[in-house]
Amino acid sequence: MALISVILLLLAALHHSDGALHFASYYGDHMVLQKAPHRAVLWGYGPEGEQVTVYLLGPFLQKVSSAPVTEGIWQVTLDPVHAGGPYDVYAVSESSMCHLADVLFGDIWLCGGQSNMYFNTSQIFNASEELALASKYPHVRPFMAALKASKTELIDLIQVEIPWSVPTTSVVAEFSAVCWLFGRYMYEKLKYPIGLVESCWGGTPVEAWSSPRALKRCGLLHNEDNSMLNKTILWNAMIHPFLNMTIYGAIWYQGEANAEFNRDKYNCSFPAMINDWRMAFHRGSGGQTAPDFPFGFVQLSTNRNVSTDDGFPDIRWHQTADVGYVPNSRMENTFMAVALDLPDKASPYGTIHPRDKQDVALRLTLGARAVAYGEKDVSFQGPFPKQILPLKTSINITYDQAVSVKASKNMFEVCCPEKNVSCESKSIWCPAAILAWNQTSIQLFSASCPPSKVAALRYAWADWPCEFKACPVYDASGNLPAPPFITNRYAGNQNIWRST
Repeated sequence: MALISVILLLLAALHHSDGALHFASYYGDHMVLQKAPHRAVLWGYGPEGEQVTVYLLGPFLQKVSSAPVTEGIWQVTLDPVHAGGPYDVYAVSESSMCHLADVLFGDIWLCGGQSNMYFNTSQIFNASEELALASKYPHVRPFMAALKASKTELIDLIQVEIPWSVPTTSVVAEFSAVCWLFGRYMYEKLKYPIGLVESCWGGTPVEAWSSPRALKRCGLLHNEDNSMLNKTILWNAMIHPFLNMTIYGAIWYQGEANAEFNRDKYNCSFPAMINDWRMAFHRGSGGQTAPDFPFGFVQLSTNRNVSTDDGFPDIRWHQTADVGYVPNSRMENTFMAVALDLPDKASPYGTIHPRDKQDVALRLTLGARAVAYGEKDVSFQGPFPKQILPLKTSINITYDQAVSVKASKNMFEVCCPEKNVSCESKSIWCPAAILAWNQTSIQLFSASCPPSKVAALRYAWADWPCEFKACPVYDASGNLPAPPFITNRYAGNQNIWRST
């Protein structure tokens, strides 16, 4: 009888509705709300002073305590709801009602960055095959914010580009390939709904996605113009509106624009943005989004196969806060997909936009499984050195895991400084060939610099260090490439990994 009474109440409200009550722009039919143990937040607009009550109708009925409309806005927090659905969501006030149909509960991932995250599924390798699979994943739901900027922080989106949708070929074709593939691969593992929120813009620096708080932490000045070099305009319009929403985590593909803009600050600005997002989403959702929610990112792929330094090696290093791998003490609960071995010489969209996004998403998925979901025995990191020893005629590198190795004459380089010339000079770096290797270590030899004179060592320190999946060092499976590293002078048996 209680259920019948509620249905009659909703029908009566619908009959008398004048349309004044409505949800915020990024709620809609077919959406995904964050599942238990987190609590989803719903908010919208309504007549001042009225009370709004939210009902869920689906596998069971849930009523949420009423919330008042204050300054034209209402907000309620649902009790935890387990993964599944579909539900109908009703918000009811004294004078009107609004409704969301076919709502699922699962995990929501925010996908941000610049053009390689914006890169559409229709543009990738084997696009037709990928798009043909879209309808087979009805519980992976995409949403896309429109490209809009603002000089002030907004509470809601200016415009929605793709509303929450049950995936079809046409919808997924225009959606972020990395975001879609990541969601699809995660669904295959988790077997419950995944909500994907795309909010990215090509050619944008990290500063545009950062709040004034984050910029201040890194000594970056606020730019008042309305160009993409303004350091807050996309935070204001395309991130800040989402803060009330409960999310599970975020993935990020950006950094190319910072190869030429505030490059030396990226080791501060990127971690600062992550930490600030975490704080802001936690507060905005009333504590429902975790204060340390998982954050995955793609370490930059390639741009130009030339000898000139375009900043990509530095940005890759700075993406890890100059540690070389994540998670680390400065970037906790993060995971990284190394992509420097995925160049695409023939990309019709420019070599800065490689079409192999499947491997990128798969590597992100491995990191999410291990870091975000705590799955044990998931290999998600490429090999990283744990010890470097100078021998009489060679240098020995011992890795933190088993390695598969290919011969290389120039992927490793040593710095042999001359008098009054530091390792900052490009001219004093010379190649060190792989002399021999075993299951966990590599021996290097440089004809130009004996081990006793080596001041620093680096690996894959180039924009385009190797051809497709042909770097010399991978994990034992041959699937996860070793990330680039740079280290200053080592001493004896100590593990002394430090940036130069």
